[in-house]
Amino acid sequence: MLSDKLFLIDGIGPFFRDYKRVRINWSKIPWRRIQKLDPGSRQAFFDQVHKDLEKFCAETSAIGYNAVSLDDLPHLAHHGFYEDSVTAEIEANRQDFARCFDIISKAGMKIFLTMDVMVYTPALLEKVGTKESRIIQFLTELYDRFFTDFPAVSGVIIRIGESDGQDVKEQFRSNLILKSPKMVNRFLRGILPVFEAHNRTCIFRTWTVGAHRVGDLIWNDATLTNATCGIESPALILSMKYGESDFFRYLELNPNFFATNIPTIIELQTRREYEGCGEYPSFIGKDYGQLALELKDAPNLVGINVWCQTGGWTPFRRLAYIDQEAIWTEINTFVTLRMFKFDDTWEEALVQFPKCTDTTSWIELLRLSEEAVKDLLYVPDFARQKMYFRRVRIPTLLGVYWHNIFIAHSLRRMMRHFVEDGEACIRHSHAALGKIRHMRSLALKCGLPQDDIEFMEDTFSILALSREYFFRPFTPEIEKKLKTAKKAYKRKYPRGTRFRYALKIDLTPFTFNARHLSWFTRFILRSEPQYRFIDQILGLRLLSYFYLLLKKTRPKMIPKFARKSAMGIDTIFK
Repeated sequence: MLSDKLFLIDGIGPFFRDYKRVRINWSKIPWRRIQKLDPGSRQAFFDQVHKDLEKFCAETSAIGYNAVSLDDLPHLAHHGFYEDSVTAEIEANRQDFARCFDIISKAGMKIFLTMDVMVYTPALLEKVGTKESRIIQFLTELYDRFFTDFPAVSGVIIRIGESDGQDVKEQFRSNLILKSPKMVNRFLRGILPVFEAHNRTCIFRTWTVGAHRVGDLIWNDATLTNATCGIESPALILSMKYGESDFFRYLELNPNFFATNIPTIIELQTRREYEGCGEYPSFIGKDYGQLALELKDAPNLVGINVWCQTGGWTPFRRLAYIDQEAIWTEINTFVTLRMFKFDDTWEEALVQFPKCTDTTSWIELLRLSEEAVKDLLYVPDFARQKMYFRRVRIPTLLGVYWHNIFIAHSLRRMMRHFVEDGEACIRHSHAALGKIRHMRSLALKCGLPQDDIEFMEDTFSILALSREYFFRPFTPEIEKKLKTAKKAYKRKYPRGTRFRYALKIDLTPFTFNARHLSWFTRFILRSEPQYRFIDQILGLRLLSYFYLLLKKTRPKMIPKFARKSAMGIDTIFK
């Protein structure tokens, strides 16, 4: 259990060095890559991992982080139910990770391992199945043996509301098992005694993607209360994302921080997975500074959980505290720590960043970057609207998802429905471009990468152009401009020299008319978190059956991106 506040940072970056896959799943270590290495290559791989991890721990501990998370426990914990081949793989992983644990410990940092519930191999699924009591029995045995074998590990970070993406093909695969608040409550009561017996910490994440009755755990205080009712354990910490959705802007503080007395940490992302992943400056100082102020006197906040590498399926691959090019993520990571640990303002934190010389120019550049992202990557008029669909808070970012920029007629209809003043939106986009151009001159003064600002300007210029398509009458000229801009962008940033955004332009008229959209927003979406009667009947029940029917009879109506990305859109209809 913890005696001090926890300033936790993810340490999986070293495992992605020189990873050749074009689109990377940054949510977990690429275990298949490791598994395929011959003994000599594996030794060289882990020699480099250990070297990078030493650098990572030295730099992050020096600025004030005191704990590191690594992925993941199932690949390191023995149990008699596994296949012989899996047992051999686990043993090899344990030997290589023992050095990782030693590096982290010598840096004076605690060690935490992540884990999904539940993670299966084929043999384990056959022997344990999905019965709740057998899963709890298996996990208590797994934790008990692992904690005995690795006394240096401080605890486990458990995720129950999201499972592996569809790209994960290895033997270990996770599935959503806990489907209701009562199941979560029984699960926690079952596993916490083994954490208490070994004096370890269970960090339980409230993150969910909307599946099943527990799908609103992230924002619904009633679900959180029912899931944790009657549980009092010195081993338990809740980990919550800062908003009611994923790591987006324009989200107010998650009210669930004030709905429980259980010790809590806040999840913050400094390598912004929806905002370029550190390829250009996407500063978070003002937003996170406000969160720090609002939580300053929260009696049950015991730390932060910072993601400087984890999250998203993208080709962007700058590694914080390993690559020199990861400067923008490192600025965010430093400032975040200073604001939450030392009560600095974002300006006070920024001027203490070791590479900050011309403080006035640095402050101006980072301030402008935050404003440009909020004004042009996002559509403010849409982002400020609070909407819920079934058990999910609708993301505030529309048209940009990870490394994809969507410009389509369907999106045009949505934009025109939700945004009242399209011309003002266009004006704001051009003002944001002006801020980015000013950032280029500031970057020269600051000794910061001008190429990154140029990449930002080129990308955001296409977003500005798309707003003319969204909010003005359609003309052949705007279609020509978009296609010309796409060709120029691909020529300037060809695949293999610099990873760019994927521009997905489809101006084919969409048959979903304004009346249908109005009906959908009135009866399916809601502006408040509370469920209406129509949500209970239509949104949470009948809509699931309608989706299954649509998937079976007209599957092409569901975009491939939605079907194939991460867990797939099926998840939110469960």
